[in-house]
Amino acid sequence: TSRHTRLGILYNPSSKIKEDNTAIARGILTAFLTQNNSNIRGFLSKLTKEETAKSLAAGTKIIKFLMPGMDGDTFEKKYNTLGLDIIKMHQMFCQEVLKLLPGQMAVMSNGR
Repeated sequence: TSRHTRLGILYNPSSKIKEDNTAIARGILTAFLTQNNSNIRGFLSKLTKEETAKSLAAGTKIIKFLMPGMDGDTFEKKYNTLGLDIIKMHQMFCQEVLKLLPGQMAVMSNGR
């Protein structure tokens, strides 16, 4: 609700990290890396819907869920080259530094 608010996401999956079970996580991360803030909100809302997850699991390409005004070429290039290592680093940080169990959720404020 404030232009001074920042949002960051860390991934702490409970299952083995693979291409087919990280589509949404990689999509969210790619959006943060390639899009301006005005386009991200609608895209994130769309990605977090259960029907989107089912559609992605059935083989729909994530590019089909982009919002008008998003830079599709930049998004697709980054999404296709974004490796799984970054998700693994997030998972390791969550479990080793934050001491979270696999899949456990938490909210951090001011880095605490």
